[in-house]
Amino acid sequence: MSDPAHSQPSFSSAPADGLHGSARAWATFAVSLSVLLALLDYAIANVALPDIAVDLKASASSSIWVVNAYQLASLVSLLPLAALGSKVGFARLCRVGIVIFMASSLLCAMATSLPILAGARAVQGIGGACIMSVNIALVRFIYPHAEIGRGIALNGVVVAVGVALGPTAAAGILSIASWPWLFWINLPLGALALFMAFKALPQVPRSTQKTDVTGSALCVLALGALVMGGDGLAHRSGWMMSVALLVFGVACGWLLVRRERGVEQPILPVDLLGKPDFTVAFVTGCLGFVASNFYIVSMPFTLHDELGLGSALTGLLITPWPIGIMCAAPIVRRVADSVSAGVLSSIGLAVTATGFLLLWLLPAHPSVFDIVWRTWIAGWGFGFFQPPNNRAMMVSASHARAGGASGMVQVARQAGQAIGAMGVAAFFVQFAHEGPRNCLIAGACVAITAAALSASRLIQRV
Repeated sequence: MSDPAHSQPSFSSAPADGLHGSARAWATFAVSLSVLLALLDYAIANVALPDIAVDLKASASSSIWVVNAYQLASLVSLLPLAALGSKVGFARLCRVGIVIFMASSLLCAMATSLPILAGARAVQGIGGACIMSVNIALVRFIYPHAEIGRGIALNGVVVAVGVALGPTAAAGILSIASWPWLFWINLPLGALALFMAFKALPQVPRSTQKTDVTGSALCVLALGALVMGGDGLAHRSGWMMSVALLVFGVACGWLLVRRERGVEQPILPVDLLGKPDFTVAFVTGCLGFVASNFYIVSMPFTLHDELGLGSALTGLLITPWPIGIMCAAPIVRRVADSVSAGVLSSIGLAVTATGFLLLWLLPAHPSVFDIVWRTWIAGWGFGFFQPPNNRAMMVSASHARAGGASGMVQVARQAGQAIGAMGVAAFFVQFAHEGPRNCLIAGACVAITAAALSASRLIQRV
């Protein structure tokens, strides 16, 4: 008699091998539009922080919670929502996420104080996590197994476009309207995304397993405490409380791992992390985003403070990064399904590290072109690394575990971004004026480490 704790999860129907023709095109558009909605708003508020602080009579430091509340809520809810998506259906959770996102955008636009705005942004982060936790799982069901790499590469382009358009869209809106319009604009875009989600997203098999409320709570507590404790140490503020939060987070994480062992559909996918291929891809992805955030967070300070460039030009000189990612997409789409991630991702990370080193070696008075081509190289490498590595995570999991794998792809991204941001803060505190430039060296070192780990996949395991 089989042990129910180790039996295979039950699903309502067998999955088909992808969509075809116009059905695939419309479903891909629906996923892309929902991802764009979530990512555009992730960065759109950054540009408006000074205006928000003045208008809501808040300090500059406290206004950062407009950004932090979104990121923290999104990160801690990703894995529980990915597990929920396997139960209620990935398409349904995506639609729910869009509705939450639109409702919280309305609250953000109408906020009259910083606590209300930060709270609404936290709810918005949960809505964004509903979308992001299942988007790659949906891609897996939209594309046939042999073409998953193409779908993930296209998804990576949409992510890059969303990140790139955030500051640009914010600058355009703020030039003609006040900051609440950064959130009002989500309503028509969200309505279109919701219409497409109902029209085109495929219905996929659903798990019949009972929801693990305790596991979800432990996951939220563990990730939340670790991020807040690490952020406190990076900023050297309240170190005793920060250490206490880290210890509490580790304890919750230990309890979570013990609880999830042997569970059919664990909140923390310990079953997937037990697979070497999945674990190497997950850690490689996390390190890749640590490296990228060392650049993304610190480079504006290098351009603005060290080189004396204006805010508008600084924003434009960051743009070659996502353009490089998009330029890599046509190539990586053709080879992601036929060439090992150990080869492609290692090459991409090595190219990214080279771009960071070239930026570190900028002359004292560089031209615009000097900055642009170096940044483009780094972005191209990152675009070449990410889709094959994400594909490796997804194909190492069964269809039954697509939700958990999709959630972990996003955890790798957001955890890496959070750790990278903490690293930048620590470098700024430690090295003062040399901090931004030293961050480029740190980013290059992390990227090389990730490239070496990625290349370890080429070693045959006995």
